[in-house]
Amino acid sequence: MLILASSSPRRAMLLREGGYPFEIVKASVNEELPEGILPAAGVEQLAIRKAEAGLNHWLEQGGDLRDVVLGADTMVVLDTQILGKPATPAEAEEMLTRLSGRTHVVLSGVALISGLGRQNAGVIETIVRFRQLSAEEIKAYVASGEPMDKAGAYGIQGEAGKFVAAIQGSLTNVIGLPMEYLSEQLKAWGIEQTNIASREVDDGLSTFKGVTGGAFTP
Repeated sequence: MLILASSSPRRAMLLREGGYPFEIVKASVNEELPEGILPAAGVEQLAIRKAEAGLNHWLEQGGDLRDVVLGADTMVVLDTQILGKPATPAEAEEMLTRLSGRTHVVLSGVALISGLGRQNAGVIETIVRFRQLSAEEIKAYVASGEPMDKAGAYGIQGEAGKFVAAIQGSLTNVIGLPMEYLSEQLKAWGIEQTNIASREVDDGLSTFKGVTGGAFTP
């Protein structure tokens, strides 16, 4: 059985649309990272922490040692600086202003772990370029409330999709789970898709209106 160690509705959506039955377990962890850690190492470390915390909670609830716990974390990185979730609307506006007209990187760490001691983790990168945004667009988007629980202050699957000029890599990675990579990993762990509700999230590029022909120009 697959166990999602996350309260993210977006990750749950991606798993459901990918055809995976799963249970959800809490995974509260300390998200502080060592000073100077590289973003890729940091996002992988947080994914592992979440998977380990989820496994502990699941086993305390009577879960099977053979069950597979999935932990994930997503970061937005601009000029090597990590942009987390904005604490205030003003901070969200500042982040979006910095992202406007520029290219940034979205990293997702994905960790799988079982009570039998098996574990693996990886990091997937997607490159995203925003078009130039007006101050009015930014203020209106922030006023909608959508940016406030999202790394980098935007949700590509929502209204911010129209901000994207180009994307290189997995769209679902930007949403919160790189489904192409994850599907391969889950298959190696013996977990198969059983009920595919929608295939639109498989690569994202074919249905995402923010991309022209899937091309990317820095």
